[in-house]
Amino acid sequence: MSNTHKAVMVGCGGMASAWLNASKDLGNVEIVGLVDLNLDSAKERKEKFELSDAICGTDIADIIKKTGADVVFDCTIPEAHCEVTLTALNNKCHILGEKPMADSIENAKKMLKASKDNDRIYAVIQNRRYTDNIIKYKNLIDTKDIGEITTLNADFYMGIRFSSEDKIDFRDKMDHVLLLDMAIHSFDEARFISGKDPVSVYCHAWNPKGSWYAHGASAQVIFEMSDGMVFNYRGSWCADGLATSWECDWRAIGTKGTAKWDGNEAIVAQVSTGDNKFSKETKDLEVPETEKLESQGHKALIKEFLHCIDTGEKPQTICTDNIKSLQMVHSAIESANTGKKVMITSL
Repeated sequence: MSNTHKAVMVGCGGMASAWLNASKDLGNVEIVGLVDLNLDSAKERKEKFELSDAICGTDIADIIKKTGADVVFDCTIPEAHCEVTLTALNNKCHILGEKPMADSIENAKKMLKASKDNDRIYAVIQNRRYTDNIIKYKNLIDTKDIGEITTLNADFYMGIRFSSEDKIDFRDKMDHVLLLDMAIHSFDEARFISGKDPVSVYCHAWNPKGSWYAHGASAQVIFEMSDGMVFNYRGSWCADGLATSWECDWRAIGTKGTAKWDGNEAIVAQVSTGDNKFSKETKDLEVPETEKLESQGHKALIKEFLHCIDTGEKPQTICTDNIKSLQMVHSAIESANTGKKVMITSL
């Protein structure tokens, strides 16, 4: 039987809603505290989600002590993740944090050390791993019916405006906004789908004409992955019209065939048949059905996180693994800034 965990939500902006909606349907977690530098934001979340017993405040450590919390949910901006995580871990709380894990690899290393030193779980909410369709696509590739994967491509094109007339979103002012705030999802998905880890990267990032972001709304990135696989990412956050899904449009090329996924429901595959000709004939491959997840997205990830606290198991997105996805982000940024290929060393 699972324990009931007491959780403090840190960062009460728009993203907190997804976490609070997912948490309210779970019977083994209670939101006991709401923390934000803007106290009114914390109070608004308390009222909206009817958290009558939750204590609001601006100081994380103070709210943890007042509530006796054993869990922290971090929904702050990337620059705040390190401080929030260290405070939570040093106050003996397990922590589940928003992506990206940290604003630098140096800070990420500090967070890993604090997790180990305090014997507490720190995981990152890479919710894109927890959907029926990505698991169906991964399972197809794992069958090796299309052979060994040699190339994996992901396209992400959307025109997203986070700011409104009365509020400027933090993303509008970020350097490398696409790579740092969004591409982490796609890079982590690539590792999940392929089972490969990064070896090197070359990246060109730019801010196209008409962009409403300050910096780096578009990028093209080439990763060499383990076992010689190449992962290509093309993306833009200021591309109006013919949008891809949030999960990207994917193509996996294997030694025997190709599998595509549009990021939504459509998964198709073809394999080559017949003798060696100028262009081999192909046949459609039946995509195996996959057992549906009991829950998806944030809810599935939070549920797994709490389960791992109770059992001592490791979440999929534990910090010691997720830092590899973060390395992809910061190495791509380094390449974009220097114009050079960057080698990615194991941590």
